[in-house]
Amino acid sequence: MHAKREVFKGLTGIDYIRKIIEFTLAGIYIHIPFCRQACHYCDFHFSTNLDRIDQMTEMICRELELRADYLPSKQLETIYFGGGTPSLLEPQLIEKILDQISKTYHADWKEVTLEANPDDLTVDKLSAWKALGIDRLSLGIQSFDEEVLKFYNRAHSAEESKSAIAKARKVGFEKFSLDLIYGYPQPNHKLWKRDLSEAISQNPGHISSYALTVEPKTALGNWTKKGMFQPAEDDFVAEQFEILQEQTDKAGYIQYEVSNFGKPDQFALHNTNYWKGVPYLGLGPSAHSFDGKNRGANPSNNSSYLKSMESSSPPFIVDNLSDEERLNEYILTGLRTLWGIDFDYIHRDFGHDLLISKKGILSQMDSEGWLLWKDKKLSLSKSGKLLADSIAAALFI
Repeated sequence: MHAKREVFKGLTGIDYIRKIIEFTLAGIYIHIPFCRQACHYCDFHFSTNLDRIDQMTEMICRELELRADYLPSKQLETIYFGGGTPSLLEPQLIEKILDQISKTYHADWKEVTLEANPDDLTVDKLSAWKALGIDRLSLGIQSFDEEVLKFYNRAHSAEESKSAIAKARKVGFEKFSLDLIYGYPQPNHKLWKRDLSEAISQNPGHISSYALTVEPKTALGNWTKKGMFQPAEDDFVAEQFEILQEQTDKAGYIQYEVSNFGKPDQFALHNTNYWKGVPYLGLGPSAHSFDGKNRGANPSNNSSYLKSMESSSPPFIVDNLSDEERLNEYILTGLRTLWGIDFDYIHRDFGHDLLISKKGILSQMDSEGWLLWKDKKLSLSKSGKLLADSIAAALFI
């Protein structure tokens, strides 16, 4: 501890922050780009051709080896298997990736998350994952209504969702999150209230919930373009967000990020680190990375990714951020969280006084009841969270 204190001695401002980043425990995100079938709303990168899963696992391990020096620290705090559908991987493939991580970084991580679909969960798989060190599951429930699940083209049923939760508990998983989608067009809010009530009754430690969004290159986008689907009105979606806030609050959840609600000891550590600007390494097609200063990404194409990795040439493309872009990103991500943004930090490290330059806008937003102040730190009220991205954009420099 004393040696570390000497490292920070005499440093101030951005130099101090950068040195802290060097000692910050980083994270690794692994993108598994495969799904059994395409959900009608999803525009994440994936393939329904499962023939190359083994090869993809090999190349992800190779990328990890080749990019071992990307992170400023060899100590990891979190690992996150996302996708796609990571639960499609057999346990031995997940073990292979974790073994490679252990060879490259210090294996004392605090959280290892696996995204999973309910139809993939068996007691044997769950037991194997737990034995490998997976200690948090993110379950893609989306809805407990059969008709809605069919409309979304989900592969599981409502009963399979409940069964999956029961199996996870039986095996001993103490941390798991349920993903839900709100904003499905209906004449009233009965369906959403029923979904939310069922989710809360399962007593998960964490709930993530996102509005149904029409993305252009999806079945839903195509139906909307052809007039075959009419998205819900904005006011209807906003009302469902408010119902979400109200019901989770009553059940003891804390809205620590706009779309994430956790019991006090069950916040998602990996995603929280994203919002706090902690460095992370992204592996696999379409995966993004952040080294504490600049961002970058792999191409969203399985074939080109595999071809590049076979020649031991990571296809990672760096996006060098300007100071202005880093500040705007800090505002955007910070305002989505319980912790908000720190005006003293902005002034000290970016040389910009938002309290002065945005005085009029801040005053107007304050009068609307959207802002919460604590000293020189700003976060958003419940009503403000509904407009988080718009508020952040108004404060961009």
